[in-house]
Amino acid sequence: MENAFEWMAWTPPVAIFFSAVVLMLAAMTVWELRSPTIERKGFLPIPTTRGDRLFIGLLAAAYVNLAWAGATDLTQWIGAAIGFVVLLVVMRWG
Repeated sequence: MENAFEWMAWTPPVAIFFSAVVLMLAAMTVWELRSPTIERKGFLPIPTTRGDRLFIGLLAAAYVNLAWAGATDLTQWIGAAIGFVVLLVVMRWG
């Protein structure tokens, strides 16, 4: 029987990315259980919770990463680093 995951491109960067997302979700769950969040308004045009900001930040980081991959021939690690900074900014001030 053929491996069901052969179609995926499991490179080290992809594995690191998905591992980081799983770790962030686990950490956010523990954080939420220990200290329930309240909605606040930052630079985003809507009141958000920590979970909302994580979701929006992950989407923004993904778009930055895709734009980097499509617009430059430079190493993808730079795009990932910029995306991570975007995620941090959204989480902190969003």
